[in-house]
Amino acid sequence: MQVVTLGPEGTYSHRAASAVSDDVVFRESVSAIVAAVDAGEFERGVVPIENSIEGSVTETLDAIADADIAVTQEIVTPIRHALLAQSPNFETVASHSQALAQCRSYLEREYPDVDLEAATSTAKGVEYAREDPTVAGIGHPGNAGDDLVVVAEDIQDRSSNSTRFFVVAPASERSQGGGKSTVVVYPNANYPGLLLELLEAFAERDINLSRIESRPSGNRLGDYLFHIDFEAGLYEDRAKEALEEVEEIAADGWVKRLGSYDRQHVVD
Repeated sequence: MQVVTLGPEGTYSHRAASAVSDDVVFRESVSAIVAAVDAGEFERGVVPIENSIEGSVTETLDAIADADIAVTQEIVTPIRHALLAQSPNFETVASHSQALAQCRSYLEREYPDVDLEAATSTAKGVEYAREDPTVAGIGHPGNAGDDLVVVAEDIQDRSSNSTRFFVVAPASERSQGGGKSTVVVYPNANYPGLLLELLEAFAERDINLSRIESRPSGNRLGDYLFHIDFEAGLYEDRAKEALEEVEEIAADGWVKRLGSYDRQHVVD
């Protein structure tokens, strides 16, 4: 099975995707990955959904809301950031914007005068460091290879740093079995108590919501849809009843069931 994820080789997405298949190919953006799976070009895609420091990845939220795909698995991997360069003397640190943010305190303390440059991925920043002696990258220490030195290890601001990834598949692969589920709700309405009604549909049935995120619908200013992760399988009666109530509340909009799944940990 071929899996598509964020490239180039050596990204944290690549590490997560390797837990799904040894046959991994790359795209430059989350949107391109989800679109490729939606179009049937690949059987699986792996995309970051949430980091324990920086929160949700909005590009992923928007992409999975727009596409007709399934979420079939959740992968959690620890993030170990290292500063990689040709030498300890550099002028710029290049990496993915999330990695730069996750190492903000370290960089401000140790390298207050260097320039920070956003790259499309951590691995792309490491590539820049290989090409330019004035650039350092942020990535897994294993990405240093023979041509870069590990200037510093574990430079992330919090040692508990980890990222959740979703394994996405064609819509036909949606499952109702698993310990967690993800849905997207577009109420197409806005009135006092709307969000409370949505939450109560789950709370009244003792279903824990592990994440709820609002995103602009794109239809008009102040109009939102909601991404909801909850700890129950879609096969469970309580989940079915909760979503039936949610569909009544969102009668003028829609409810998309992305599927149920289990969690896998990738240990470094």
